[in-house]
Amino acid sequence: MLRVARLLVMVLSGFAAHSVASLAAAEQPNIVFIMADDLGWADVAFHGGNAPTPHLDRLAAEGVELAQHYVAPVCSPTRTGLMTGRCWSRFNVTNPQNERALPWETVTLPRALQAAGYDTCLTGKWHLGSKPEWGPNHFGFDHSYGSLAGGVTSWTHRYKVGPFTSTWHRNETLLDEDGHVTDLITDEAVRWLADRTERPFFLYVPFTAVHLPVDEPQEWLARVPAEIDGPVARHYAACIMHLDDAVGRIVDALEHSGRRDNTLVIFTSDNGGSTAENNGQSYPNANAPAGPLPGSNTPLRGQKGELYEGGIRVPTIVHWPARLAPGRCDAPLQITDWMPTLCALAGYRAEQDLRWDGTDVWPVITGSSTRDAHPLYWTAPGYRSRAVRDGDWKLIVHGDGDARRVELFDLAHDPTERTNRASDLPDKAAALERLLTTLAAADGDAAVED
Repeated sequence: MLRVARLLVMVLSGFAAHSVASLAAAEQPNIVFIMADDLGWADVAFHGGNAPTPHLDRLAAEGVELAQHYVAPVCSPTRTGLMTGRCWSRFNVTNPQNERALPWETVTLPRALQAAGYDTCLTGKWHLGSKPEWGPNHFGFDHSYGSLAGGVTSWTHRYKVGPFTSTWHRNETLLDEDGHVTDLITDEAVRWLADRTERPFFLYVPFTAVHLPVDEPQEWLARVPAEIDGPVARHYAACIMHLDDAVGRIVDALEHSGRRDNTLVIFTSDNGGSTAENNGQSYPNANAPAGPLPGSNTPLRGQKGELYEGGIRVPTIVHWPARLAPGRCDAPLQITDWMPTLCALAGYRAEQDLRWDGTDVWPVITGSSTRDAHPLYWTAPGYRSRAVRDGDWKLIVHGDGDARRVELFDLAHDPTERTNRASDLPDKAAALERLLTTLAAADGDAAVED
């Protein structure tokens, strides 16, 4: 009788455990992470931009805007931070790069989500290894499509002249296709969403818009407000509007599939806006209009490539109407926070210490908690400068030796970084520099070995 009772307890316990596991699986959210390329703080209408962005405006109004969301100053580093939860400099990734960025064994965000039962897809720009054998399918994506390298020509989908020019692919097989790059990336995302069944999914959509060379279809140019003047400015505005429409199409696809209530949508940019020459780099047969890009980070100082706010603070929205009330989160958050946060939401538990620099910030986003003191750390291309933010204070150290220059800003009272306080607050500057030195000590500790 005792053995029967014990057996009954074991059976019931097993049933209870299975039920809890099934419930947890049912509650796992779908995740759609959309990343624009070089989209500046003020390029969106909800930050005063001159190009209409109705779909993004709606997401911002219905979701939570992250008012101080930070990324790296250029593209490959930001993508490294998203994929690993660690600062890009831990992998010695500080520039846009075509060489493989991550060691083969890296537990990436899609790998972690795969382990938690997710289907995973990337449609868009990878730029963490521009050969097919270094592509997204090798790092946790079940399906991948788009540019293995960086930004590409709008119509022929070619990267810069050189060994990585041919870069357009599906599942790491190179191919040629007709169509505009923004439409192709969106079409693939919508098709993939239509094929989802009961499993949770992670869809990563890193667009190439609004990266140069911008060259938009006439149908989008015709919709640009008349007061926007000049060929590059009009193509740039059309590119933003086209991107906005693409985001709307992805959200509509979620609605039509009946998966919207259990889908978390995140929109951000990989770095601040750029004023580089639109047709000045060696993209083959780009045929794009010549002139500087009008990327706008107003009122923030700086632009792409710099550690001032305009280079690293970007428009960011978190949208999940079934779980998130509309609002605004003013806490300083960083791209490295997303892997810990999404892994926690998905129920993933790492088997080893992944040495994340980020933390789970979901309680901060939902407003149920404030963020504990957590310094943020950046490196610029080539380590030519480093920065740290602790609370409202931000320190930037430029160069070294005789060219070394230190800037200290009080972001609470000087968000546009106009007044350098380093000379009148030397103790504060010294304390932040010690903190920066401590954080920088881990740089390169996970770099790819030749």
